[in-house]
Amino acid sequence: MATSLLRVCPPGELLRPLAVPERLLLGPGPSNVPRRIRAAGALQLLGHMHPEVLQVMDEIKAGIQYAFQTRNRLSLALSGSGHCAMEAALFNLLERGDTVLVAINGIWGQRAAEIARRVGANVCELLKPPGKYFTPQDIEQGLVQHKPLVLFITHGESSTGVLQPLEGLGELCHRHGCLLLVDAVASLGGAPIFMDQQEIDVLYSGSQKVLNAPLAVSHLSPALCFTRDKLLRRKTKPPSFYLDMGRVPVSSRDLLCPLCPQGLESSWERHRANCSLRGRGSGAGFSVPQQARLPTITTVRVPEGYSWKDITAFLMDKHGVEIAGGLGPTAGKVLRIGLMGCNSTRDSVERVLGALRDALQRCPRSRL
Repeated sequence: MATSLLRVCPPGELLRPLAVPERLLLGPGPSNVPRRIRAAGALQLLGHMHPEVLQVMDEIKAGIQYAFQTRNRLSLALSGSGHCAMEAALFNLLERGDTVLVAINGIWGQRAAEIARRVGANVCELLKPPGKYFTPQDIEQGLVQHKPLVLFITHGESSTGVLQPLEGLGELCHRHGCLLLVDAVASLGGAPIFMDQQEIDVLYSGSQKVLNAPLAVSHLSPALCFTRDKLLRRKTKPPSFYLDMGRVPVSSRDLLCPLCPQGLESSWERHRANCSLRGRGSGAGFSVPQQARLPTITTVRVPEGYSWKDITAFLMDKHGVEIAGGLGPTAGKVLRIGLMGCNSTRDSVERVLGALRDALQRCPRSRL
């Protein structure tokens, strides 16, 4: 009798088992998830206050401290993407009227500036064209001119393929009374970063790139000096209740974050070596000079006369390989190839290069 009240039928699609095609994900993220991590995700749930879960939380904190190279006790996982961690950092660091200097050489600096404006901060932009990075002289000039409370900079700019040098920036910021906020979503585990040694005040990353974990997990570590001097002395509450760091206990953890078992230095070297192989024989040139090249995501120029959409669609349809076009300032200009975590292998390099050579032979080319 009760079923006669239903006006929406059960969707037939959900009555069938889910079918997921096998693909090699060599775009800017997500990356393929290894079997061990998939198996961990299939384990039965426990209550969030069970002692076993609290133990897992402590183990996650230790793993984040290792990946970030920090002894900071306030290192935690968030239930949200890397973008969520970006918002958490900016929401808690900034109040209306605070001055923030945003280094922009790609889309993630642009995104941080937009979020900061929505908070009501006074946003000052330090600009570089795509493919370029900031020197300490560039940063100091901006600090002297604008006297910001916070400097935002992207370590691995995935839209342009640039790796930003961080040496000396923390000391420089502190000399000018400024906090250093670093986005390492596209670089953590694939390029060296040392939170404590480089005097980074707030560092965040995501799970779906080098760490090869599912989406919607991010990692955040605000240094304790920030917690004491800024978070606890705010004049107003952060605009997000969910992302208010004042409500998060020092040892809290949300989800398991997988870390590279072979060790950070080995992972850095493997990503560097495979990055150097990526541009060989692809028929497309690098868009970023070698000294500025991000080892996890390479940008190569779209070969003259070809459509990036044709190339990426051909690789997906004919070879089961995902790569991506440009984003933000590089849209329509480059192809982005990601070799991250378990995907950073010589076999992956050879497979994507072979697929690209095939695409350039079989995709239509304009002679104009």
